[in-house]
Amino acid sequence: MASALELRKRRPLHLRMAFLPLALIALAPLPLCGSARATEIEAEQAASLAKAHRIVAIGGSITEIVYALGAEDKLVARDTTSVYPPAVLTLPDVGYMRQLSPEGVLSVDPDAVLALEGSGPQEAIDVLEKASVPFLLVPEKFTRDGILEKIRLVGTAVGKKAAAEELATRIGAAIDGAAAGLPKTGRKRVLFVLSLQGGRMLASGSGTAADGIIAMAGGVNAVSGYHGYKQLTDEAIIEARPDVILMMDHAGPSPTDDAILSEPAIAATPAGKMKTLIRMDGAYLLGFGPRTAHAIRDLSAALYGKAG
Repeated sequence: MASALELRKRRPLHLRMAFLPLALIALAPLPLCGSARATEIEAEQAASLAKAHRIVAIGGSITEIVYALGAEDKLVARDTTSVYPPAVLTLPDVGYMRQLSPEGVLSVDPDAVLALEGSGPQEAIDVLEKASVPFLLVPEKFTRDGILEKIRLVGTAVGKKAAAEELATRIGAAIDGAAAGLPKTGRKRVLFVLSLQGGRMLASGSGTAADGIIAMAGGVNAVSGYHGYKQLTDEAIIEARPDVILMMDHAGPSPTDDAILSEPAIAATPAGKMKTLIRMDGAYLLGFGPRTAHAIRDLSAALYGKAG
């Protein structure tokens, strides 16, 4: 077997260049802000939020839930990660959720801000929480119940509590249906690659949206032992033995499937030998919102084939 040094020397030049999906990197959890999670909304805060008619939504799943509840008329702005449904793109963009400017958020004159946990930097969140505008930080958990919790919290915040309960019930049933029939044995090992940087692959460990969706679709994360994202050595990639490489679709230029699969370290794995690479839209795959049941079905079908 070739040594790691030999593998790096043989690495194609164009793959030594980094590609990073900046608009969707928010879907890959970074260290969370220190603000307390709002697992439920106090009555006074709920009443204040429900009166809001000029809401800024920060976080793609938050925005999708607002639309799914039919409360989109209350939105006056969104963040860069909020790209679905397409109609949301007509709203002003207050910036990338992890690089928020309080002045930018407040410049649209909101009377409420709904932000997904992980928004930042912490200094910006501190300012927004102390502003006179009601602020809700919604927890992010990459599980079925985490999605339903988000729906209920956002529903309460926009004055659509009953509709949110109905949506949560429907989405919960859809996720359960998508999970039915998933393989209990022979589960495929999936390596989620976020990017190539400096000739190294940035791959998902535990506690990430990628880790969560892989498990929900019946797969096994090929790497473990660390939380979040980490650059893997060639040895680590080979030892991970992935059956499948999973990546996000990118709007801009990125290496082709063949180029990635011919990477020496990847080529030495089952995924490389079988030429198995799956790409899916990042907001759809990793959003953990109203569309997640469909994402589970699509990823599972790509991994194991469509039932029937």
